[in-house]
Amino acid sequence: MAFPIKTCSVCGEEFELKPDKPGFANRCPECSIPEATAPVPQRRMDAGERKTASEANQARKRAMRDLLYRKDS
Repeated sequence: MAFPIKTCSVCGEEFELKPDKPGFANRCPECSIPEATAPVPQRRMDAGERKTASEANQARKRAMRDLLYRKDS
């Protein structure tokens, strides 16, 4: 059984699309190798920011609940 021939969307080279190929189906194996990027460390939130985020989440939940479960009279 022959594998389908695809053209890489990054470099334009043709390659066989084989099962269990890592990466994307429209990229050749060389272009599918993940780029080595350093993870961005998360910034810590202080107490004021946590409280503000918590209040915003509560207001968002309340608004969604009111929209979903209001009674149309």
